[in-house]
Amino acid sequence: VHLQTGQCGNQIGAAFWQTISGEHGLDSNGVYAGTSELQLERMNVYFNEASGNKFVPRAVLVDLEPGTMDA
Repeated sequence: VHLQTGQCGNQIGAAFWQTISGEHGLDSNGVYAGTSELQLERMNVYFNEASGNKFVPRAVLVDLEPGTMDA
């Protein structure tokens, strides 16, 4: 599980997840659109498979300021 805290942690975390998603062949909706079996091989390290064949990050995002996560 990946833990992100505070505004800075969540902003860095957002960039991290964007990069990891791309490396694993996921589109912006969490749907696999890759072409390599190797991408699927270790998907469960960072993601859980949800309904509709969507992958969601295994992460906890924490911030006391509500506006931070709206960006």
